[in-house]
Amino acid sequence: MTAISKLLVANRGEIAVRILRAARQLGIPTVVACSEADVDSLAVRMADEVQVLGPPRPDKSYLNIDALIAALKASGADAVHPGYGFLAENAEFAEAVADAGAIFVGPSAEVIRCMGDKARARRTAQQAGVPVVPGSEGELASVGEALVAAEAVGYPLLIKASAGGGGRGIRLAADAEQLAVEFPRAQLEAQVAFGNGGLYLERFIERARHIEVQVLGDGQRAVHLFERECSLQRRRQKLFEEAPSPVLSASQRDTLCASAVRLAESIGYQGAGTLEYLYDDATGEFFFIEMNTRIQVEHTVSEMVTGIDLVQAMLRIAAGEPLGLQQSDIRLDGAAVQLRINAEDPERDFFPSPGTVQTLAWPQGEGVRVDSHLFEGYRVPPYYDSLLAKLVVHGRDRAQALERAREALAGTTLSGMATTLGLHAELLEQPWLHQAQFHTNTLEGWLARRGQGDEA
Repeated sequence: MTAISKLLVANRGEIAVRILRAARQLGIPTVVACSEADVDSLAVRMADEVQVLGPPRPDKSYLNIDALIAALKASGADAVHPGYGFLAENAEFAEAVADAGAIFVGPSAEVIRCMGDKARARRTAQQAGVPVVPGSEGELASVGEALVAAEAVGYPLLIKASAGGGGRGIRLAADAEQLAVEFPRAQLEAQVAFGNGGLYLERFIERARHIEVQVLGDGQRAVHLFERECSLQRRRQKLFEEAPSPVLSASQRDTLCASAVRLAESIGYQGAGTLEYLYDDATGEFFFIEMNTRIQVEHTVSEMVTGIDLVQAMLRIAAGEPLGLQQSDIRLDGAAVQLRINAEDPERDFFPSPGTVQTLAWPQGEGVRVDSHLFEGYRVPPYYDSLLAKLVVHGRDRAQALERAREALAGTTLSGMATTLGLHAELLEQPWLHQAQFHTNTLEGWLARRGQGDEA
């Protein structure tokens, strides 16, 4: 690797550590850009250099484009990896990096804009022959327009923010009366959250699964690394992910993944990206809903079932190397699951629980991987996402992966704060999980029953 002489990591936590390790394996010197709250972090300890961005608040540090570009120039780095979250899907940041003469490890600003606007992404998918959820065409400017469009879409339906993401900016309308009430509320919410009040309508699929396809592209050609099942969500935030999906047939998998590659190639996608779909359990249909133009938290399960290091691949592609993989080179090996360990208290409605790590011991064993930035004595700051670690387990099949996950949890010690460890142990005992009988609303229903003392 010679095209990238120094990499600036514009992120924190476990993903910063993950990127640093990949860069080290490729022999690339690294710089971490961090807030004042993270100067004692594991990422700072691992990096060759450090640039402090500013105060702990994200808008003063990790979301401050000017501060990041100043850190880039001061460090002499010639590439930036944004990780996920923060500015990872911000076209202005990608442009600013390019204007500074450096490489943005990811797609172009134009591609980020295209796929970041959900209405535009929907049109792009349709042009590529990829099925989308029946819905309105383009953004809707008024309640009147929405009511007309809803007649064609049908109720119940979802009101969605064009610039939304992470499960935010979504409201459900069961009928025209509710649509008239919720539409202006959703406009205001979208404007405040994303700086864009654009909305569109989408058919609501009651028993949907969330299935996504991992792709890699070099701007000319793309391949897929199969799919992930991400249906177990709370408030549209994922808690448990696995690869492959336990419900797809081989022919469904081929059709789904081929559609993702087709869409990625149609936009000249460069880097690692994820195309998200809804799968209708009742009909077996799948529909494209959005694309995440970055590495995902759950990329680990795709790595475990294919043996491909996605972050290294991103760096190689950003450095100008052509995609070194043919689709026939990528084989699906066994199954993998990922458990998100968060600093949240499940007994207090997942209230954030920052604190100081007192004791820490990660599990070991065949097929076990832990991605984390924790160490004993580390103080988890209260300013950022609650993700502490990802426990990832591989097996020859899904049953073995789930059993190994249960064993790995039993071998994990983490004290000093409330976490989701115990919740995962309970989850792994549920028959419906082992039988793969779930959809996107299952976890919330189970949590509600659990809170009432009924875990069935």
